[in-house]
Amino acid sequence: MKASTAMKMVGGALIVLASLNASAQSSDAAAAPAAAASSSATTGKQAKAANRALGRKVRSALAKTKGVSVANINVRARGGAVTLAGTVPDQSQVDLATQAAQGVAGVTSVKNALTVRPVGQ
Repeated sequence: MKASTAMKMVGGALIVLASLNASAQSSDAAAAPAAAASSSATTGKQAKAANRALGRKVRSALAKTKGVSVANINVRARGGAVTLAGTVPDQSQVDLATQAAQGVAGVTSVKNALTVRPVGQ
């Protein structure tokens, strides 16, 4: 009878240990997606910051380009792809703006959505 009681106690202890181990694993598994989500959020923030920085570089390059009026030009950057939107007074500025944007380090492509709108219209 004493051996039977000892076996029951050992069996009970094993069940308790097994359940503790299972709950520890499930909490580790729950922590992994949370860590991945926070790292992707950080990556997203870094990408947005990089896009803003590239947009500023392109806008600065446009401002330094002689013959280009940047007053009505919007610059959007996403992963190296730059979009120029807005209006310029003449067609030559459309081409100059495209060339200036392409010359900025980090720019992989330029989509030019600029339209010509003569001054006063």
